[in-house]
Amino acid sequence: MYVTCHRLMIIVVVILGSAVAVFAQRKPSEPTRPFVVMSSQSLDDLEKTLKPENKTSELIDSAGMQLRVAVQHEKNKTGAAAELHDASDDVYYVLDGGATLVLGGKLDSPKETDPGEWRSPRIIDGKTIEIKKGDLVVVPRGTPHQRSTENKDFTMILIKIYAEPLKKKP
Repeated sequence: MYVTCHRLMIIVVVILGSAVAVFAQRKPSEPTRPFVVMSSQSLDDLEKTLKPENKTSELIDSAGMQLRVAVQHEKNKTGAAAELHDASDDVYYVLDGGATLVLGGKLDSPKETDPGEWRSPRIIDGKTIEIKKGDLVVVPRGTPHQRSTENKDFTMILIKIYAEPLKKKP
């Protein structure tokens, strides 16, 4: 009995010692890239360079990340395809102007343009919403959405959150 208890104690000490050694070796993660801070002035300047036309400027190179951040400007843009993303969420923060969104419902005759990326000419039974400067919109993955800026000028920050990190470009 004494020998069995003694062996059991040795096994427990070895297991606990190993666990302590593993936890002692663990360290906090390191940043994968530098942090980004953009002043309101630099965003204003960027917005001015985009305004003459329908353009997008990437603020963060998203390769290897689960995040994309861009400033997007649209003026009098109509006929944009309705979209649905299987593996990414969209967040819009309106910097200036306004747009008409159709959210929810179902895509009419959806076509997969890339894996998990769906496009359609329109949305059936979606909700039409007018957005303007200062509004925040969160479009969860799987939600049909479509934007129109007909007779409008519109600038937003687009934040895309991906389920998996994007592959780095070769």
